[in-house]
Amino acid sequence: MKFSSFASYSLLITLIPDALSFVPNTPRLPTGPHDTPVPFNHIIATSIAARPSTELNLFGSRWRKARSLNSQSNRGKAPITESEVRSLFELWNSALATGDSRIVASLYTKSPVLLPTVSDQPRTNYDAVRDYFDTFLLRKPQGKIIDGKINIGDGWASDTGIYEFTLGATGEKVKARYTFNYVLEDGVWKIQHHHSSVLPEEIAMGKPITEDEVRGLFNLWNNALASLDPRAVALRYAKKGVLLPTVSDTPRTNFSSIEDYFVNFLKLKPQGKILESYVTIGKNWCKDVGIYEFTMNATGKKVKGRYSFV
Repeated sequence: MKFSSFASYSLLITLIPDALSFVPNTPRLPTGPHDTPVPFNHIIATSIAARPSTELNLFGSRWRKARSLNSQSNRGKAPITESEVRSLFELWNSALATGDSRIVASLYTKSPVLLPTVSDQPRTNYDAVRDYFDTFLLRKPQGKIIDGKINIGDGWASDTGIYEFTLGATGEKVKARYTFNYVLEDGVWKIQHHHSSVLPEEIAMGKPITEDEVRGLFNLWNNALASLDPRAVALRYAKKGVLLPTVSDTPRTNFSSIEDYFVNFLKLKPQGKILESYVTIGKNWCKDVGIYEFTMNATGKKVKGRYSFV
């Protein structure tokens, strides 16, 4: 069981008398008109700038191959090789590192099919692909291929296998099955079809969580607090999470309101520990209730509170 894949669905906090209180939120897609696709040369320059030099050294060879492969002088000259197909993944991964959804979406064809890891909605055009990555990139993902099989045809190539993502915003690692189908579009190799789905073992299908793993979920939340990043904390909550805060009459039921709460709370530099814990486990759900104590490192003050995580 990998309890790192779980998110808190609800949190009820009631502080012991004279204690401070706090609260969390749910993800919100940026609003406003989408921009046009980004030119390939801009993708190269921006992606290089986003990667640290050590990472560029690690992936540099394949990255240069992808750049050369899609250069004006090499378009259509020779069949693509297996090494060059794999370099297209490094190009996509480097685009993720920029944190810019426009750059990632520009690596897909004009009529793509993206079946994403963390969305039920197929994405079949530039705006829809970019919309997905607006949210996904908040997790600061970086991937590596663990096992892959490449096939090459006339004007197309496919790369299928298993990759693993490290989500920089939370420290979580997630393995998934993937398929990239690449085609030549206007002389440039782009992603026509991309399917990504979490491995069954990663979501522990049919395997009950243990009490220790339930308490471990608190540690993940506490580690997110230690990052002092309100977004990282808010990402620990389910899409329809409910937070009933101690010092607010308004339930927090979305990413933005949870994140907003932690903007102020994290200024206290809180770190918590559980004093008493009572765990209940059901089918696809679990609950941890009890008493915890926070040390506010900004002030040195200690605060005890009653808690409930579902």
